[in-house]
Amino acid sequence: MEYVALTGISDIVMSDLKANLLRTIEIRSPQNFFTSLNLNVGDHIFVTHTSVQDIMRGTPGVVAQVVKHHVSTHRTVTGNDTFYEEHESMMIRLQLKSIGLARINNILSNELGKVTLVDAEQACFYEAR
Repeated sequence: MEYVALTGISDIVMSDLKANLLRTIEIRSPQNFFTSLNLNVGDHIFVTHTSVQDIMRGTPGVVAQVVKHHVSTHRTVTGNDTFYEEHESMMIRLQLKSIGLARINNILSNELGKVTLVDAEQACFYEAR
């Protein structure tokens, strides 16, 4: 099945998802930001610890359902008598619910600045690999 893929996710988040816990994550990396920008509540996605450059056929991960999706902007202003600096950053907060374990069969899209898409197959627990 075709999934949008979030890559380079921390081990702690992956452990929580594997334990079937509801988990909220903040997306700040540019590649994952572009990938998750147009996700909708209810979508199923593939989440893996492996970095976007290293994903390949057989890469393990978790299929999760998007429960909440929120885009926010954080603005910081600093300055003194001689200068004034403004910094703005955006992040996406996703609440995910684990569906099951999966492995990548094929990478459909993995270009910088575009949505990362993979074809992945959910693993049945009776399958030995």
